[in-house]
Amino acid sequence: MTSRFTELTIDCHDPELLAAFWCEVLGFKVIDRNEGSVEIGSWVPTIEEVQARQMPATLLFVQVPEGKTVKNRLHLDVSPIDASTEDEVTRLLALGATRVDVGQGPGRSWAVLADPEGNEFDVLRSLA
Repeated sequence: MTSRFTELTIDCHDPELLAAFWCEVLGFKVIDRNEGSVEIGSWVPTIEEVQARQMPATLLFVQVPEGKTVKNRLHLDVSPIDASTEDEVTRLLALGATRVDVGQGPGRSWAVLADPEGNEFDVLRSLA
């Protein structure tokens, strides 16, 4: 008996805003929308596919009243697939990301950014 990793839930103030941002970052689409939540993914999960094998997880943005107060204990890492790391950082900044310092120090091969609600994520080396 096992479980499957099916979704990562992110608390936020504005699920629509963050879903739109992350859809642009990852090339995902909205796959479900309810009052106070938006789910995005690269595929529409079915019970049969999830039971058969581990499939890519979806992201679920859920509206909560409180704001983010400390550094994330869990964060996403993204790897550019058709551009340099710095070109991808430039694209993400134009989408609404911001650069953040979480103590990573200078000279790293990755960049630390935050989404429009301040959730940190890393842009790793390019796979191009």
